[in-house]
Amino acid sequence: MADPVPNRTVNQHPRRPFNLKLLYHYLITNAFSLVLIPLLAVAYKRMSTLTADDLRAIWDQLQYNVVSVIISSTLIIVLSTVYIMRRPRPVYLLDFSCYKPDDARKVTREIFMERSELAGTFSKENLDFQRKILERSGLGQDTYFPEAVLNVPPNPCMAEARKEAEVVMFGAIDELLAKTGVKPKDIGILVVNCSLFNPTPSLSSMVVNHYKLRGNISSFNLGGMGCSAGLISIDLAKQLLQVQRNTYALVVSMENITLNWYWGNNRSMLLSNCLFRMGGAAILLTNRRSERRRAKYQLVHTVRTHKGPDDRAYRCVFQEEDETSRTGVALSKDLMAIAGEALKTNITTLGPLVLPMSEQLMFLLTLAAKRVLGMKIKPYLPDFKMAFEHFCIHAGGRAVLDELEKNLELSDWHMEPSRMTLYRWGNTSSSSLWYELAYSEAKGRIRKGDRTWQIAFGSGFKCNSAVWRALRSVNPAKEKNPWKDEIDNFPVHVPKVEAIATKN
Repeated sequence: MADPVPNRTVNQHPRRPFNLKLLYHYLITNAFSLVLIPLLAVAYKRMSTLTADDLRAIWDQLQYNVVSVIISSTLIIVLSTVYIMRRPRPVYLLDFSCYKPDDARKVTREIFMERSELAGTFSKENLDFQRKILERSGLGQDTYFPEAVLNVPPNPCMAEARKEAEVVMFGAIDELLAKTGVKPKDIGILVVNCSLFNPTPSLSSMVVNHYKLRGNISSFNLGGMGCSAGLISIDLAKQLLQVQRNTYALVVSMENITLNWYWGNNRSMLLSNCLFRMGGAAILLTNRRSERRRAKYQLVHTVRTHKGPDDRAYRCVFQEEDETSRTGVALSKDLMAIAGEALKTNITTLGPLVLPMSEQLMFLLTLAAKRVLGMKIKPYLPDFKMAFEHFCIHAGGRAVLDELEKNLELSDWHMEPSRMTLYRWGNTSSSSLWYELAYSEAKGRIRKGDRTWQIAFGSGFKCNSAVWRALRSVNPAKEKNPWKDEIDNFPVHVPKVEAIATKN
């Protein structure tokens, strides 16, 4: 493990220095109150001067216009009833759990290179290539591989892949059910996502069979949707919870390494070997209002962006066979540019939903100055730190995190959960967002009312967002958390290049 850095990051959100922009933000945000208070003061002063004769005159006016009063009252009641009946049901996140593999599954960078050499399928040039990628990846010494990949010789087969899926899914679900006390028979919705491993019967059927879930459960299995499939699953569960009353939705997010390790020499496919690691998460959602008092978060928004119509975006993460008929996932050199375009589209939709009026006004003013007045100015980049206290950015790799840190102008404190998750667990695909949120909880950062933005990218190409609001402060001492026993060792300094020890 890299040397721990001084614990300079306090648990609470760092204070922003007071400046002119912050003053502007407070004035715009509180403009309604600043205008309303003087009006209320004037109204109060006027009301205090009313006499008994004035009140009697008002009552007489109402009696003369009784029909208008009845019609207005009825209209208000009808509109209020329609609004209450049609408004979306709130969706609460009761709790979540992240799977922590046994220590026997740990793979250091040295073990990774040793197993790659023993495989006997990689050329010397591509072994050196993997070494260089791994040294710059941002991954630490405590990530995990499934047993079949660590074995000498490796044993990738359907039975081992099923074994990995069962260990990860059931491990996360068992812990989640123990934490929440919810009985399997009470779960009415099940959504499982895993992009590259889709056996028959499905993974969702595997869960139904193991936990003996009820026969009329709404069960879904999502495949081929990449690292953003976790938030797609959350959005699907949210939509189903608008239809089914008084129930629970179980979401399981994972990826499977056993059958998807690449044994060839196509460099665009070797990148995934260096980044992806074993992991998974289980999340329990509900629309039961009675559960609000013990739920951790409320789902505020989900925004999905799909760039599939663009052929370049569609093929930038593509599973195919190489020239030797070995299957792998090829990553295009255009990946970062396409991810940036997808993010821009996503936040264009999300911005008006979450940004304070001060930021929206600044954006509109600069846009008008540029397009209407023809002024040569850069479009204003909204400050999303005004909208969120916490950011969970998919730990897809160091380059992804660097790019988003730059584009969103985030601080080291905001990026810490994502960077430490990449270092400690590697890229665990769609479940990485939950290891990041667990990090913030373990650090004692989550306070009642805090807003968290989860951002994920996936093949297709997709960028998806979810916004959560904390319903209570999370006490890390009372949480069963994958970081619990080691959180005091983080954050750590992750060098740009960390050399891998070689055998003499």
